[in-house]
Amino acid sequence: MKLHSTPTAGLLAITAYDATTVSVNGRVLSRSFILTPERLIEDWPPPSFEALSEADMTVLATLDCPVVLLGTGRRQRFPAPALLRPFIERRIGIEVMDSHAACRTYNILLAEGRSVAAALILEALP
Repeated sequence: MKLHSTPTAGLLAITAYDATTVSVNGRVLSRSFILTPERLIEDWPPPSFEALSEADMTVLATLDCPVVLLGTGRRQRFPAPALLRPFIERRIGIEVMDSHAACRTYNILLAEGRSVAAALILEALP
């Protein structure tokens, strides 16, 4: 799906997505990644929701963003409470949704000028 959004000059936006990839400012990504309006962190380690670790979540909690969107792949799944501890300790909001919903939500918050991070798990098709 191609996305159309308001102008976000100089910022990183999600421009398209499909079953196995997400495009950031036209750059096609096929592995899990983290995105903020100013920074793209490619090859975020978890290849699947099941592989998500406390270390992966700690990286997200240290991004200095008040809102973090966690895209859990093709369907919404909730991490174990222990994995959410870094967010609770730092008083950071985390929203959990499927990765396509996270793409749409990220662009909406970006267009509103909000400080947001999206961590998207991109799973290979079986």
